[in-house]
Amino acid sequence: MTEGDVETATRNAELLIDVQKWSGIYVELEFQDWALSIPGVLEVMNWVYIWGHWPVIAAVLGWLAWRRREAFLIYRNTLLISGLVGMLIVATFPMAPPRLLDLGFLDTVSMHSEAYRVLQPPSFTNQYAAMPSFHFGWDLLMGIALVREAPACWARCIGVALPVLMLLSIVITGNHFFLDAVVGGTIVLAVLAVITGHRRRLSARLGETDA
Repeated sequence: MTEGDVETATRNAELLIDVQKWSGIYVELEFQDWALSIPGVLEVMNWVYIWGHWPVIAAVLGWLAWRRREAFLIYRNTLLISGLVGMLIVATFPMAPPRLLDLGFLDTVSMHSEAYRVLQPPSFTNQYAAMPSFHFGWDLLMGIALVREAPACWARCIGVALPVLMLLSIVITGNHFFLDAVVGGTIVLAVLAVITGHRRRLSARLGETDA
């Protein structure tokens, strides 16, 4: 229902590139070339892209549902509502990822293994949903959840590292531009702020009623 045509998605991606060039942040191809030049970096970034998203989201939300029920509701709702906002953007502004543009980007995930594309075949996924990037946005959300809610220092450190590694991964693997991540992260933070504020106001109101 949301997938746009190739011509529109490509044109929108070219528009984004123009904005990034104007801003001086069109460096995705340089990042990928750098990763290709250092042994092991590409393999790590591919691993982060594949296993650092849905498995991490499932693990963090599962832990929150088990140990932090009130917090779980906040992060679950943020994920769902931000996803709906993202669907609206994808429907009205489809965008091709760097790997599908004829600009020299490589699909590094498929270079090393076809398993990920088999698990998410093109016929069942929207190839032109690069904007916004919820690979980054939702990993940022899970990172915030770990930093705020996890009692162990090592878990909070993972929460800090998670969105940083995913940002590098989505760019190096040729799946997103930097501004895709900026928009995805902004949507998630805005929705999280609204939901958190609403919960606080509701708790305060209930407290006044009990008093």
